[in-house]
Amino acid sequence: MNKRPDYEADLLKGREHRLPPGQTLTRKFPVLTFGPTPRLDKAGWSFRAGGLVEEPRTWSWAEFLALGESEVMADFHCVTTWSRFDNLWQGVPFKAVVAQLKLKPGADYVMVHCHGSYTTNLPLAVLMDDDVLFAHKHDGQDLEAEHGGPMRLIVPKKYAWKSAKWVSGIEFMDRNQPGFWEQNGYHMDADPFKEERFG
Repeated sequence: MNKRPDYEADLLKGREHRLPPGQTLTRKFPVLTFGPTPRLDKAGWSFRAGGLVEEPRTWSWAEFLALGESEVMADFHCVTTWSRFDNLWQGVPFKAVVAQLKLKPGADYVMVHCHGSYTTNLPLAVLMDDDVLFAHKHDGQDLEAEHGGPMRLIVPKKYAWKSAKWVSGIEFMDRNQPGFWEQNGYHMDADPFKEERFG
């Protein structure tokens, strides 16, 4: 009788340090969403930056992509205890958006706003990492609506609820205010290697 292969052990070989405590590795990309999935048309899509900025800005889909694109290969860690290694994301770096804005003093935090009224908060310093981007492709394919398409935020160093789906804008703030899940007991920082699941 053939023994079923241990897929997780096979995937983990030599990469154990990349799996946070309490996580299980998967090849799949599970879909977890609170509320209905928005179906958004790129032609009508827009993105707004406001809050503590000298001049708020709004971009159309084409204008947003014209800010410049890059690719990031990163692991993805869901707070529900699954992780997926080596996701290839393509999109607009967060830094490229900030480069178009003049921030006011004290703009040290960001609230990410999404279609469907979802929000999540992050320090600006975290979002300025080179691996943070607004992604519209995953593993070479257009991002499916169930995974946040047409555009989602990707913050690889945090649990995936910080990688907000269906982004519509960002708001710069002078204090770290809780977003949707943070108001419902989730951790403000969400570091998977520290198991910062709940506040």
